Amino acid sequence: MYNYLIINAFQNLLFRIVKEPLLHGKSGSFGVQNLRFCNAKSKLSFFFRIIFTK
Repeated sequence: MYNYLIINAFQNLLFRIVKEPLLHGKSGSFGVQNLRFCNAKSKLSFFFRIIFTK
């Protein structure tokens, strides 16, 4: 029982150390993805203005 608690504590500690950078990377990549989407959306409206005004 004691060994199980120690192993469980180490696994939780290792998981927290690994999980934090992964989550930080995910939030960064979601930010880049949102930025790309906003850029594409603004370009799309620009192209629609060109197509429909001619």
